[in-house]
Amino acid sequence: MVGRASKTFFHLLAQSGVLKKMASRYGMRHPTSFARRFIAGETVEEAIEAARALEAKRLHLALDLLGESVTSLDTADAATREYLAVIDAVTRSGIERNISLKLTQLGLDVDKASAVDNLRKILERAEPAGFFVRIDMENSPYADVTLEIFETLWQQGYRQIGVVLQSALHRSERDLHRITALGARVRLVKGAYKEPKSVAYQTKSDVDAAYTRMMWTVLSTGHYPAIATHDRAMIDLARQFAREHNIASDQFEFQMLYGVRRDLQTSLVKEGYPVRVYVPFGREWFPYFMRRLGERPANVAFVLRAILNESG
Repeated sequence: MVGRASKTFFHLLAQSGVLKKMASRYGMRHPTSFARRFIAGETVEEAIEAARALEAKRLHLALDLLGESVTSLDTADAATREYLAVIDAVTRSGIERNISLKLTQLGLDVDKASAVDNLRKILERAEPAGFFVRIDMENSPYADVTLEIFETLWQQGYRQIGVVLQSALHRSERDLHRITALGARVRLVKGAYKEPKSVAYQTKSDVDAAYTRMMWTVLSTGHYPAIATHDRAMIDLARQFAREHNIASDQFEFQMLYGVRRDLQTSLVKEGYPVRVYVPFGREWFPYFMRRLGERPANVAFVLRAILNESG
């Protein structure tokens, strides 16, 4: 969690068409480019290559074809077809079958029913092939509809699906009880979106306190929960709670982002904890990349210097 000024800065950058065009032109041009630290590549083949490297280190993975907030049904249909192609490519590759997606990528802003139909098409291809599908939580205006769609599909018999909850949102502790009561899997995060104080905690201490409370709940009553954080203090609290309550290390997993705290990922695996790495890829990587950079104020200078170097 960072200061509101840093998040605001990167939120504005993420919406810049000029900067997005420049980044798209230069950001993935070289294997050592600045964006490749956090993005596996623009193609599914590059993502699969990155996934194999992770599996060689005994890490688990979740692939995410980046994209969000599409504005036409044609674009949403195209994203759905891309996801179906990803499922087929992953199946052929033999890597772990775990994917993540956003509902606005499937057309939620255009037509809710179409977005649900698109998600169902993906699940109908994914579940028989042994995939687990995580529905990402976007910013607060989408919380109600995301959980509503998730619950509808769960009640229709789709069981290899999970959802994400953000401790930064005031509502999330109530939502956690709602989802765990279903028997569904929750990925617990702090939250990377800039949110108003009416719906979200604004200080690191408040977000951390909510995360701690939710972490205890999900470890106690959840169903193979994902503790998604790079915060060593939170990870140590989770391990301590699990030991004190005789929760085996294979009853939950830690999750981290591709390119972030690789040292910590490796050390946790050596200690016997499952660690899953979220592997983003695709042409629409810029908004995700900006949110990652916005999580640390030091990254402001890093990204500006890198863009200038890449384009010079």
